[in-house]
Formats: sequence, C-alpha cells, structure tokens
Amino acid sequence: MTSIDDIITPMTTEVPFSTEDYDYNYNDNFTSLMCDRESVRVFRSQYEPPLFWIITIVGGVGNLAVVWIYLNVRKRLKTMTDMYLLNLAVADLLFLVTLPLWAAEASYSWIFGHTLCKINSALYKVNLFSSMLLLTCISVDRYIVIVQSTKAQNSQMERRRCSRLVCAAVWLVALLLATPELVFSMPTSVESKYYCRMVFPAYLGNRAKILVLSLQVSMGFFLPFIVMAYCYSVIGFTLLNTRNFEKHKAMRVILAVVVAFVVSQLPYNSMLVMETAQAFNLTETDCEKVKAMDKMEQVLKSVAYMHACLNPFLYVFVGVRFHRDLKQLLHCCYCLPLPSKGSLGKTRSPLNSTRVSVMSDSDNSQALSL
Repeated sequence: MTSIDDIITPMTTEVPFSTEDYDYNYNDNFTSLMCDRESVRVFRSQYEPPLFWIITIVGGVGNLAVVWIYLNVRKRLKTMTDMYLLNLAVADLLFLVTLPLWAAEASYSWIFGHTLCKINSALYKVNLFSSMLLLTCISVDRYIVIVQSTKAQNSQMERRRCSRLVCAAVWLVALLLATPELVFSMPTSVESKYYCRMVFPAYLGNRAKILVLSLQVSMGFFLPFIVMAYCYSVIGFTLLNTRNFEKHKAMRVILAVVVAFVVSQLPYNSMLVMETAQAFNLTETDCEKVKAMDKMEQVLKSVAYMHACLNPFLYVFVGVRFHRDLKQLLHCCYCLPLPSKGSLGKTRSPLNSTRVSVMSDSDNSQALSL
C-alpha cells in the first residue's frame, strides 16, 4: 500500500537482495535514527479501520447502483460519457475491495500471505490510476460536447466506438503504472507484526522510491488536474456566454466536480510531493516531525479515498435520467410505486424545448451532469 510509512527504501548494504531476508532487510529514510513509530501504528489501528469500512460500504452501494442501472435498467451505453462512467464505477468498486484488507492489516497484521500482498497492492494502484484517468476522459468528453458541439453532433457514432478503445487504453496504462507494486510489494516484519509494503533491492538505491512517488503524483493527480482545470474553465466560459441555457445549474455541477477533486486529492498529493523531495535529500532528522508527518499522511490519504464515494453523486445521480432510473431500481427492490407517466412525460414549454438543459437527456446535457 503506497504511503509515506509504507514505501521502503533499500538497505545500503553489499548483500544481494533476497526475498528470504525481508524480515529485517529493509529500512526507510529514518530507520537509522532509531525512531520508534509505535504511536503511528497505534493511531493507524484506531483511525483507519472504521473509516475504511465506511468508505467501502457507502462507495460500494453508490457504485453498485450505477453498474446495476447501466447493465439492467438502461442496457445500452448511448454516449462516450456513459462508457466512461460505467468504467469509473467498476474502477471504484475494485479500489474499494482493497480497503477491507488494509483495514485488517491496520488492526492486526498482514495475515493474507505473499501473493495476496502483491495482488492487493497492484489492484489498489491500478484502480487509483484508472479512476483518475477516467475522470480526465470525462472532462475531455464534456469539453468536446459543450465547446465543440457541432463537431460532437457530427461524430457521435465514431466517438462512441472510440470510447471503447480509450477505456481499454486507460486500463492498460493503469496496469503498466502498477507494475512496481506487483514486483516489489511483500510482507515485511515490524516488531513481530507483518505489513504489506514495497521493498526495493539495494542496487536500485533511492531512485526506485522517487520514481514510484513521482508516477503516482504526476499521473494520479497533476495530469488529471491540469486537463480538468483547462476543460472546465473553457466549459464555464462557454456557458456564461450562452443564451437560454440553465447556466447556474450547470455551473454548480462544474464547481462541485472541481472542488471535490481538489479538496480530496490536493492535500494528499502535496504530502507525497514532500515525501518525494525528502527522498532526494534525506534531510529530516526530527523523529517527532517524522511521526507527525506519518499521522497526517494517514488522515489525508483517507480524505483522498473518499472520492470513490463521491463519484456516483457528482457524475451520475445529479441528473434527471438517473433519478428516474434510480426510482425504477428502488421499485424493483422494494416494490415502491413508480411515478405516473404524466409526471414523467410532461410537455415542455417552447422556451424550455429550445434550451440545451443541463438536466435533459441530450448528448450535451450528459456532458455536464447526466
């Protein structure tokens, strides 16, 4: 599991690396200081498990509802955004599957073996990267549909076919970026307990840790943030200069998406940037500061993970179509009465019919909020 306390740099020893020696054949930037991190482990054991389970349950329910609606209610993906949102829900679900294992590790120890350590670490990173890249794809698709609406209308079928290739490319890139976790993750012993961590061989030096952290920060935050910031800025400018458009509703959706992404991801990735810089110079020598950073990292990491709970509400459940589909899903599960056809099929006024409403079923509306 990638974190400040979990990415381990190798021992500066001439002994060749061996997985048979991993009990104590590892250290981090501060082991030489004999810094006792027992308080950090106690904090993690009390803080992470309940929060991780809450994130898993809430995010699981929301994302399962999205998958169920797409596969059983709609049964057809009409737009590129539909394809991206379905893949995003799957990525979030696979990411949430890893959290109970990390919660169990925090409470007790890593008891799931060597192979599952590698698989869980790689699965966590695959879905971290795929989620962020899919959010990037959604912002680009919204940009094309809103800012280049004529081009988007003329190439709907082509873009729909292209979305499958884009999703396949996203998963492939995420798999490649998760290769270090699959190769170097293993259970390591700390005071009679085992933790699933990345352990790098001595010949790689500190470069491996710097590379892993740099990839996570650049591909998992900065690239998506730059693309999203540009796309949504242009979209917002376009909406503000468009007549007969429900601008306020659309701008609230855009603002919610950007704020949620920045608030959840920026603090944790800023901490990872600090960790990367520290891996270059190894200047921190205060044990108390080290432990304070570790605890802060645990808190910020949990905040970043909450984005998996927010995605269904930010990107899916704000739209009229999904409100209707969700009611149909609840009707099937709990035998709730469905709204009358009259309420669902009310005729629009001539003024409303000419609007490209952010809450309508048009391709333009799906580019903002389904």
